[in-house]
Parts: sequence; structure tokens; C-alpha cells
Amino acid sequence: MNPLIWTTLITSLTTSTIIIMTSHHWLLAWLGLELNTLSILPIIMRSNHPRTTEAATKYFLIQTTAATLILLASTMNAWQTGSWTITQPYSPIATTIITVAIMMKLAIAPAHLWYPEILQGVTITTALVISTWQKIAPLMLLYLMINHLSTNILLTLGLLSALIGGWTGLNQTQTRKIMAFSSISHMGWLTTALCLSPSLTTLTMITYITMTTTMFISLTTSSSKTLSDLGTSWTHSPMLLTATMLTLLSLAGLPPLTGFMPKLLILKELVTMKLLTLGTMLALTSLPNLAFYTRMAYLTVLTTPPNTTNSEYKWRFKTTTSPLIPPTALLTTLTLPMTPLLYLTT
Repeated sequence: MNPLIWTTLITSLTTSTIIIMTSHHWLLAWLGLELNTLSILPIIMRSNHPRTTEAATKYFLIQTTAATLILLASTMNAWQTGSWTITQPYSPIATTIITVAIMMKLAIAPAHLWYPEILQGVTITTALVISTWQKIAPLMLLYLMINHLSTNILLTLGLLSALIGGWTGLNQTQTRKIMAFSSISHMGWLTTALCLSPSLTTLTMITYITMTTTMFISLTTSSSKTLSDLGTSWTHSPMLLTATMLTLLSLAGLPPLTGFMPKLLILKELVTMKLLTLGTMLALTSLPNLAFYTRMAYLTVLTTPPNTTNSEYKWRFKTTTSPLIPPTALLTTLTLPMTPLLYLTT
């Protein structure tokens, strides 16, 4: 792709998210959402392959449907109240429509079915952008509207998303699909955190972005697209694969690692608010996630093929290691002792 076009697309993608984060008017937010969608589509279609074209078409249909629903709800609300402000009270119908639209954009269950298919159809780098940067804009709208949304509905959707993300990821063999269901599960925890504390939501989102970035960069460097690829990646770079294993266990939320921090704080808030049943069920939904993360970690560092394979020998195809891996891997694994500082400053 032409460097000038590439720079324009990245600038447009960044600007559109910043527009949404700084806007208080629904029309400006809708404009930012549309600009965001139109900026990511050429990036998705960058590699000339039928799967990327299919993924771009699906992504376009889902995102424009959600943006149209937001425009419809905000117009109805402006008709009834005379105001376009995002933070104002809403009519019940407008609240329902906007909630559905944002759930579609964030791929929160039950509006999650498009997400794994799109991630599977794009490159790993593009999947990283869709899993991290593209979550910020709709989450910011949810952040601004949280005082006028139904807490019970959001907590139910969060629990459902965490449960479905864990259970449906169990039988996957493609690493991008596993990361997609991991993202759906994490969005459930994020929605739950949003109902409890804004600062906790920020911390959870930052932790999620850091862990997901580390994982996708590791997969890109080792060219691991399936679980069988992970089993043959040890010869590529043992240090990288060790970091990948720790990142997987951190995503699972095991105690010594960073991923345990947001789950601990969310469960602590739920117990403080006497929501013991919800907290217990949410903790139990982590078990399926732990199962498929542990399986990936096991394949990554504890198995070596007993015979020659038909796949590429990774040690013959050395790729340059991204400079982002050391800092992100450290943040993904060793931030737990800083929990009090991070929780008080976010």
C-alpha cells in the first residue's frame, strides 16, 4: 500500500476515535463512528484475499447497522427532549436501541457472532487493531451514558458474555478465533466493571489492551495461526515463547500475573456491594477460559513434535522481533504489586 494512503488511513482512524472521546453531541459522535468504520475497511482489505474481502463486508454491515441505530435513537431522543447531548436522560426506547447498538459494536453476547469470523478473516496485525483500538470508541459512549442505562441489564449481559466467551472458545483450534472469544469474555468483565466504578473500568481496559497487544505481537512474530503451529514454535525463539506462555496465563487471570488484578478488584467490588451470587458466577465463568489458555500454554512450551512435520521450520525463517515485546511482556506479567497505585491513579 502507498505510504501516503497508509498514513492517511492511520491518521483518520486515530482522529475518529479522538473525536468520539471528546464529543458531547450525538451527531459528532455518529460522524466519528462512521469515519472510524470507513478508515478501518481499507486496512482490513489490505491483503488481497477472498477471506479479507468477506471480513470487510461483514464488518461494514455490522458497524453501519450499529451506527444507524445510534443515529435513530439520538434523533428520536432529540425529537422528544430537544437536546442532542450524550450525557442527558433518555427515553426508554432510545436507551434500549443505543444499548443494543453499543453491544453490537463491542461484540458483547448475544450480539457477538460476527466477531470471531471477522478476526479469522483478517491478518493478525489487523485483528490486534480490531481487538484493542476499535473497542475504545463504543466503550467511551457507554462510559458517558452509564448513569442512564439499566444496571441490571448490563450486569446480565456482562455475565452472559463472560460465560459464552469461555464456553465457545473451548473447541477452537485457530489462535485468532481463540483470541476473539477471549476478547468477548473480557468485554463481559469490562461491562461488569463499568457498572461498579469508572476508574476500575479504565484500569481493566488498559490491562486488557496491554495483554492482548503482547499476545498478538507474539503470534505475529512466531507466525502461529493454529494450535499446531504453537507446538513447532519453540525452535524459533525460546525466550519469546516463554513470554507468550506467561502472557496466556496472565490472560487467564492466574494470581502472580497482571491479569489477576482487574478480576480481583471487580470481584472485590461485587462482594462489597453484596452481589455475592453474581460474583461467584462470574468467577466460575473464568474456568473455561483458564482451560483453553492453559491448553495453549501447554502446547507453546511443554510439547515438542516427536517426528518431522510438514509445516515450515520456524528456525529457518527468522523474523525481526518487535521492540514492543519486552515492555509489553513486562507490563503483562509483573504489574500486580503496583495494584494499589494503579487503582488509585486511574
